[in-house]
Amino acid sequence: MKNSLSTISHIENIPLTINQIGSKAQAGFPSPAEDHAVGRIDLNEILIKHPVATFFLTVKGYSMENAGISDGDYLIVDRALPAKHNDIVIAEIDGDVTVKRLYKRNGILKLKAENLTYPDIVPVPGQEWAIWGVVTFIIKPAK
Repeated sequence: MKNSLSTISHIENIPLTINQIGSKAQAGFPSPAEDHAVGRIDLNEILIKHPVATFFLTVKGYSMENAGISDGDYLIVDRALPAKHNDIVIAEIDGDVTVKRLYKRNGILKLKAENLTYPDIVPVPGQEWAIWGVVTFIIKPAK
């Protein structure tokens, strides 16, 4: 199995502030009265609930495209959250790191790809498995 992730980084508690617009963005016709910044927000407050247990990484590969995760996207991963059925998780299998959807029902455990051209990963006896954390946010480039 090839690594489907690269660039794992721990998130430091560094203020990440940007200007905040006074309202939500219109998906229809914009309002000219609401086009100026009214304050600053700290992205840590929005994106990170457990700073010590949170890291981010870059996705490499296409196995999660139908979940909206593409090659080059950034994932924010929280190790403090318990992984539950249907969560998107970061897992290590025999030393390879991957992002997949956790399937955990009726005694069946597997990691499911969100692209039909990739097989599910089912643990076999003697294989080393570990769930590193739960994906909480996907950050995508707009260009």
